[in-house]
Amino acid sequence: MAHNLFDTLQTFEIDGGRAGQYYSLPQLEKAGVGSISRLPVSIRIVLESVLRNYDGQKILEKDIYNLAGWKPNASRTDEIPFVVARIVLQDFTGVPLLADLAAMRSAIQKLNKNPGVIEPLVPVDLVVDHSVQVDFSGDNDALRKNMELEFERNAPRYQFMKWGMQAFKSVRVVPPGTGIVHQVNLEYLAQGVLENEGVYYPDTVVGTDSHTTMINGLGIVGWGVGGIEAEAGMLGQPVYFLTPDVVGVNLTGALREGITATDMVLTITETLRKHKVVGKFCEFFGDGASSLSLTDRATIANMAPEYGATMGFFPVDDETIAYLRATGRSDEQVETVKAYCKAQGIYGFPIKGDIDYSSVVEIDLASIEPSVAGPKRPQDRVRLVALKETFNSLLAKPVAENGYGKAPSELTAASVQVKEHDYSLNNGDVLIAAITSCTNTSNPGVLLAAGLVAKKAVERGLSVSPKVKTSIAPGSRVVTEYLKAAGLQPYLDTLGFNIVAYGCTTCIGNSGPLDQNIEEAVLKGDLVTASVLSGNRNFEARIHPNIKANFLMSPPLVVAFALAGRIDIDLTTQPVGKDKEGNAVYLKDIWPTNAEVKALLGVARDPKVYRRLYGNFVEENDLWMQIPSNSGDVYEWDRESTYIQEPPFFLDLSAEPSAITNVTGGKSLAIFGDSITTDHISPAASIKKNSPAGKYLLEKGVAFEDFNTYGTRRGNDRVMLRGTFANVRIKNQMVPGVEGGVTIYQPTGEQLPIFDAAMKYLEAGTPLFIFAGQEYGTGSSRDWAAKGTSLLGVKVVVAESFERIHRNNLVGMGVLPCQFKEGVNARTLQLDGTESYELLGLEDPNLKPQQDVTLVIKRANGETLQVPVISRIDTPIELEYYRHGGILSYVFRQLVAKA
Repeated sequence: MAHNLFDTLQTFEIDGGRAGQYYSLPQLEKAGVGSISRLPVSIRIVLESVLRNYDGQKILEKDIYNLAGWKPNASRTDEIPFVVARIVLQDFTGVPLLADLAAMRSAIQKLNKNPGVIEPLVPVDLVVDHSVQVDFSGDNDALRKNMELEFERNAPRYQFMKWGMQAFKSVRVVPPGTGIVHQVNLEYLAQGVLENEGVYYPDTVVGTDSHTTMINGLGIVGWGVGGIEAEAGMLGQPVYFLTPDVVGVNLTGALREGITATDMVLTITETLRKHKVVGKFCEFFGDGASSLSLTDRATIANMAPEYGATMGFFPVDDETIAYLRATGRSDEQVETVKAYCKAQGIYGFPIKGDIDYSSVVEIDLASIEPSVAGPKRPQDRVRLVALKETFNSLLAKPVAENGYGKAPSELTAASVQVKEHDYSLNNGDVLIAAITSCTNTSNPGVLLAAGLVAKKAVERGLSVSPKVKTSIAPGSRVVTEYLKAAGLQPYLDTLGFNIVAYGCTTCIGNSGPLDQNIEEAVLKGDLVTASVLSGNRNFEARIHPNIKANFLMSPPLVVAFALAGRIDIDLTTQPVGKDKEGNAVYLKDIWPTNAEVKALLGVARDPKVYRRLYGNFVEENDLWMQIPSNSGDVYEWDRESTYIQEPPFFLDLSAEPSAITNVTGGKSLAIFGDSITTDHISPAASIKKNSPAGKYLLEKGVAFEDFNTYGTRRGNDRVMLRGTFANVRIKNQMVPGVEGGVTIYQPTGEQLPIFDAAMKYLEAGTPLFIFAGQEYGTGSSRDWAAKGTSLLGVKVVVAESFERIHRNNLVGMGVLPCQFKEGVNARTLQLDGTESYELLGLEDPNLKPQQDVTLVIKRANGETLQVPVISRIDTPIELEYYRHGGILSYVFRQLVAKA
C-alpha cells in the first residue's frame, strides 16, 4: 500500500501529458532527512527502495534515516533491508532453488495447509544458459548438434522447469538457446524503471550468478546472491546487508588506438583488487566514464566480482537512453526512464567533488596497454609484451610458489595424431581458443574486432592448427545477426570459430572434450598446455581439468593466439604465422584500427533485430516446445531420478528453533590454503568415474557417457553432496602432496574421500570444522558450496577472510563462518588435523553480530590452546537465520505460521 511519509509521494511528468507518482528523493532532502544530493547515486537508488517499501514492520523509519544519513567513512553497523524489484536466475542455481520451493510446497501439504502460500512475491526470470557443452565444434552444424545433445541430457531438468513455470505464477523461463542470463538481462529483461499501481520506481535486481553486476552498466542497482538468499527474497524477505563503503572510481582520458575494452577491464580489475574494494560499492564517474559506450560500461560492471566489489555502478545518462532505444525498448519505456531519473536528480554522471565517496581511485584510460590475465586468477594481469616471459617463468617456478615445477631437464613433448595428421604437442601449446562469456560477447566492439582479425588472417592465408579446439558462443542471437550483417562470420567459420551455442560454455567449464589423442598425450606427458578465452574466470581446473594454464583476453586476441597456437610467444615482436608466400605475418598486420571497428558498429544497433529475436523466443524454440511437462501445484517427485530429488532441508523440521549452543568434540574435515573458490568446494565441471558422485551414478545405472556435469545435477542433493570438496585440483593440507578431495579420518589416520570420511563422522555424531586461508569462497555464487558443506556435517568454517556471497550462504545454511585475527592462521597455529576442537561463547544470551568467540584447540599430545576468533555473523537478521538453522528454515517457519 502506498504511504506518504515525509510528503515524499510526489508526481512527475513523463511526456506528452503522461504523469506518474514516485517517491521523491529531493523531497526527502527538503524534509531535512539527509543531504541526499551528496549521496552516491547507487546509495540513493537503494534509499528509494527503503523509503517506498516502508511498512513499520520489516522496514522502519529509522532505516530511512540511517541510510539517508550515510557518511563516507562511518563504522558500518547499520543493516539495510533492501526489497528488490525482480530476481534473475540461471539454471545451475535456478533448478535447486525451484526444487527448494517445490519441497516447501510438499512439506506444507503434509501439514494439511495450503501449498499456494509458497509463491514468489516479485517477478522471477530463469534463463537456461549453463547446461550446454561444446561437444561439437569447428563446423556449421555444431550449434544444432550441441543443442540436441543438451536437450537429450537435460530432459528431466527441463521438464521440471516447465512444471515450475505453470506452478508458480511469477516465474518465467527463458529457454536454452536464447542467450546468457546477463546479456539477456541487459538486452531484454531490464526495463530501467518499473510501475505498480501508478507508482514508478527504479528497476533493481539480485541474481543467482555473481555476474549479475553486468546490469550496473545500465544504471541498475543489482548484484549476485546465492540461491539461498534469492529464495528468501522471492518469498518476501528483504535482502539484508550492512551499509557499504562506496569507492568512487574517476576514469579520465580515453583508450589509445588498438586498445580493447577487455584490456581496460583487466587493468581496472587489477587496480581495484589492490585498492581492496571487497564488499564495497564501486561507482564510476568522470569524463572517461561518461565517454564510454554502454557495452564498455557493462563489461567493466560485469567484472565486479573479479575486483571483489558488490557492484560496479554507472549512472543513467544519454548513452544509457540511446542503448535502451537501440535494443528495442519502446519509446514510452525509454522516455519514462529518462523523465524518472531527471525527476529524482540521478540523471547524468557526477562531477568530481559533487559526491561524498569513502575513497576515490583515479584511473587514466590513456595509460592502459594490451593485457591478458592468468594463468589461474582473473586479477593476475599480465602485459601482453610480458606474457612469454611470464609463462616460461611460471613453468620453472616451484609448485609451492604457484608455478608448475618444470625443470628444463623435465620438459617433454609428444607426438599426436589429429584428423589423420601427426602433430607435435609441447608445453605452452594452446589447445582451447574460445570466444565465450557474457563479459565480452555483450560488447559488439570486441566481437567485430575479432571478426576483422579473422578476415585479415584468412585473406593473408593464415589458418588454425587442428590441435586447437576453437569455438564462439555468443551471449545472444543478436551477435550472430550483426556478425553476418557485417560479413565477418564466414571468416570466423573458416578459422573454426563456428557458432557452437548461445550460453555459458568454456568460461563456466563446459568446454567439452578435447580430441582423445591430445588428452591422452597431455596426461601421459604431464604437459602444461593452455586455453585462451574471452571470459571472466580461469580458476584451476575450471576451464578443462587437464589444461593447467588458462588466460583471459579480448576476443581478437583469442583469434590471434589460436592462429599462433602457443601461449609462450611475444606477439608484439614475433609473427603470428606465415602467409601464402611464406612471409611472416605479425599481429599489427591483422589488428583492426578503431576506425574500422567503428564503421561496423551501426549494424549492432538495430532495434528491429532485438524486437524480432526477443519477441517470440519460446514458441520459436522447437526443442523446448517438445519437452513434456507435469501440471499441478505440488510436484510429483520421482524417487528414481538422478537429476531431481526432494531436498532434505524441510524434512522433520521442528516448529520452533532450538537454542544456539557451543560446538564441542569437533574434528577437522580439511585445512586449506588461500583462494579456495566455490569451484573447489562445489565443482560444476565433469564428474569423474571413480569419484563418490561417479560411483553413485554408476550404482544408479547411469552410463559414464551420460554423467553430464555437476552443474546440471544440482537438483539432486545425493550427487552434489558427493561432489562437495571433490575438485581434482583442491589441496587439503591434512594430506600433503596429494591433489583432490581427500582427507585423513581420525582417529584411525585412514585416508578417505572427504565425502566418505564425513559420513563416518556424521554417523558418530562428530561436528566438523574446516580451516582456510584468505579469500575463502571466491568465484561463482554457488549455493551448493554452502548446502554441501552443511549436509556434510560441517558446523564451523574458520578462515583468514571470506568472499561476500559465500560467507552469506554459509550463514544461510546454518554453518558458522569465523575469522582468524590478523596474523593468526592454521599455519601459525600448526594445525595438522589430528586435533580436537571446540567453539565456545555461542551460548551467550547477548550474542551480537561479529562478536569474538573462542576456538579451543586440543592437540593429540594433550596441549590445549584457546584462540579468539571473530564470528562472521555480520547482521542481526543473520543471527536470527543462524538461530533457526539457516534462512530456509527461518522463512519456512514464518510461512507455516501464516498458512
